Amino acid sequence: MNKQLDRNVAGRRQELIAILPNIRRFALSLTGSMADADDLLQSTVERLLNRLRDRRWPEDAAVLPYSLKTCRNLWIDEIRSRKVRKAVAADPALFADRAVCGEQQAMGELSLEEVQAAFAEMPAEQREVLELVAVEGYSYRQAAEVLDIPIGTVMSRLARGRSTLIERFKR
Repeated sequence: MNKQLDRNVAGRRQELIAILPNIRRFALSLTGSMADADDLLQSTVERLLNRLRDRRWPEDAAVLPYSLKTCRNLWIDEIRSRKVRKAVAADPALFADRAVCGEQQAMGELSLEEVQAAFAEMPAEQREVLELVAVEGYSYRQAAEVLDIPIGTVMSRLARGRSTLIERFKR
């Protein structure tokens, strides 16, 4: 029994390593800052590894949805902590240190910056759903499980998020 449990832990660790880019992208969509996203990723992985070590990982929990849910919950905790401390989070430009080479590349980066700015201005609920469904390719059901909300709410937030982006770029 103990060897089987050790194999499960080792398997989950391997799965966790494989999905690190997914968690990082999700963390970036939540935080809007690469530095905050990396901190959130580190906290998430630390929490998950501790749960594996202490055998507190739910038996029936799939690695990716459970990891994303843990990431989201840690971010919510961080936001609450910041409000209590009344700390104002800086909004650093993600690509400020890149050199622009050529007119087309400059125009492409301008568009990317516009999309990032529009994404950052959206409510967190819409941003989370758009990240999971439109960027990560999750089904509505999977997104609902990760976010712990009904599928109808996922659909509604996704529709509002898409509308928000469309309106922003019509201007």
